[in-house]
Parts: sequence; structure tokens; C-alpha cells
Amino acid sequence: MIHTMFVCTTCASTWQDGKTVGVSGGQKLYDAVYALWQTLPSQQKSLIDLQPVACMSACDRPSVVSFSATGKHTYLFGDLNPEKAAALLECMRLYQQRSDGLLGWSERPAALKKGVLARIPPLPALQTC
Repeated sequence: MIHTMFVCTTCASTWQDGKTVGVSGGQKLYDAVYALWQTLPSQQKSLIDLQPVACMSACDRPSVVSFSATGKHTYLFGDLNPEKAAALLECMRLYQQRSDGLLGWSERPAALKKGVLARIPPLPALQTC
């Protein structure tokens, strides 16, 4: 099963005259996660779909990342920075191991014990007639 990590690349942007200036905090976070993701063995990399996204509407808690997979809870983390990239990949590994995607507070890396903005339940299975 593929697990997706979405990283908001517009979080913590600096704006001037309606345009972004410099590199956003979200882009820096994505770049840090991507650099570590690149070092993973091929088999592990193939199980994580790392996706940059333009906005996740949690602007008051930048930078934002979510974990999502079919049939699992989705997590939304905020208040992140590039120094937490390794913790994000470690937490994703734990997420992959859980059949329901639930990540207990005590199991998460220290850097991710705070900052959970949401835990969204999985969609119910489709009923066919």
C-alpha cells in the first residue's frame, strides 16, 4: 500500500506586493524531507509518495504536513521546520506499520508529540449492491 506525505510548500511564505519573496519555510521543509527520502533504500522509497502541495489552509500553524493512506486515519501536523524532517520520515514509518494508521502520543518521535492539528477518520468502505 502506498502512503502519501503531503507537504505544504507555501507555508511560512514572505509576501511583498502580492508576490512571494525568497524561499518559503514550507519549501525548505519539503526540500529537507525530500533530501532524506532520497537516501532511503528503493523499497522504502517506493512505499512513500512524497507530494508537495500549494496550500493546506493551516496558515496560522506553519509549516504543515499530512499523512494519508487508503483505509487509514489521516494526520495533519503543524508547527514544523526543516529540522523535523527525520522525525517526519520516522513517524511515516510507524504510520505505515499500523493497519488503521493510529499513532499514539507515546509512539511518535519527540518532535511530533505536539503539533497534531487533526486526526481525520478514514472514509467508510464503499457498499456495493
